[in-house]
Amino acid sequence: MFGALFSFLGGSVFRMIWGEVSEWVNKRQDHQHEMEAMKLQAELEAQKHAQEMERMQIASTLQIKTIQVQSEADLAEKDAEAFTEAMKTVMQPTGVKWVDAWNGSIRPAAATTCLALWWFALYQSNFQLADWDKELVGVILGFYFAHRVFAAKK
Repeated sequence: MFGALFSFLGGSVFRMIWGEVSEWVNKRQDHQHEMEAMKLQAELEAQKHAQEMERMQIASTLQIKTIQVQSEADLAEKDAEAFTEAMKTVMQPTGVKWVDAWNGSIRPAAATTCLALWWFALYQSNFQLADWDKELVGVILGFYFAHRVFAAKK
């Protein structure tokens, strides 16, 4: 009787236990495989997210730079327009004779005074031109002659 019992239990029970153990090992391996796949997927998504955030940061920085450059260009254009308008009205007569005479004499008087002071300084140095004096001569010649050339073109 023990032989039959061992034979029955040995065949059926052993196969049942082996099947359960085998199934448990397979499920455990499948679970580990799924967990590794999920970890890899999470890492890939984190990298993708970091790249997307970096791309968005660069894009927003470029937009800010574009806005800054555009506003600086607009400001420079407005400054140029304001200067042009101011220059148009500077030499227009007011209609009051003494005011027009005063406005007409200010620039020549200031230039004459500055030239006189400069000539006096040159006289004291026996007309030895320093680098500053040479630059000043270039500026004066450029102002007076270039101004006349540009004024003639208008």
